[in-house]
Amino acid sequence: MPRMPSPQRDIHVYPTTQALLEAAARHVLEHARRAIAARHSFSIALAGGSTPKGLYAMLAVPPFRNQLDWTRIRFFWGDERHVPPDHADSNYRMAHETFLRHLPISTAQVHRVLGELPNAQAAADQYEAALREQFEVSEADVPRFDLILLGMGPDGHTASLFPGTQAVHETGRLVAAPWVEELQASRITFTPVLLNHARQVTFLISGRAKAATLHAVLEGPSQPDALPAQVIGPRDGTLTWFVDQEAAGALTFLQP
Repeated sequence: MPRMPSPQRDIHVYPTTQALLEAAARHVLEHARRAIAARHSFSIALAGGSTPKGLYAMLAVPPFRNQLDWTRIRFFWGDERHVPPDHADSNYRMAHETFLRHLPISTAQVHRVLGELPNAQAAADQYEAALREQFEVSEADVPRFDLILLGMGPDGHTASLFPGTQAVHETGRLVAAPWVEELQASRITFTPVLLNHARQVTFLISGRAKAATLHAVLEGPSQPDALPAQVIGPRDGTLTWFVDQEAAGALTFLQP
């Protein structure tokens, strides 16, 4: 029997990637407005990847850019490559060029991972300390993001939780620096401890190349070592999937 989506999953399928991005932009604005009204600020963790990049480009221009008080927003990254901020592979660089430099914000609102540090574990340690400071939480507490954006690779990885990495099972640390054998590189990433403490986690998934993996993640057996995206499930928050028709093509529960 295929595993049906749990009640906490909120899955939205759109006919095109463009329609997905427009809906996701409205989703971000809605959560930002709610957070600002309730707590006077909005904390968001950005993702790398082509689909999030399309979202950032959309938010950076009218009409969406004009609909929010950007001075109330704090920007973070759910994962980063072990590279300097001006490197072509840097998630920070992509977000800065596509999104942040077009907004009326200050550098104090932007909290990037120091991927240029020679030691990836040191970068993870520094980012965890910075998060605790920004959210004013003790060692015993976990920062609570208003919104974390995530993508998913065809291999089922999300953030930089890759198949076979021990970070998938982390229960203490907020930020890890797993060595990813297939990439022959370290990554710096939020762990499930932090990801699953958010008020809202949003996946953005597009393209036929993701269809089989999305089917396995949502309807297959639980195997988080092979499909790390399965570990995402906010304990006291909500999980939303924005998916285009091509990525949703193998989902049997959507078929008549």
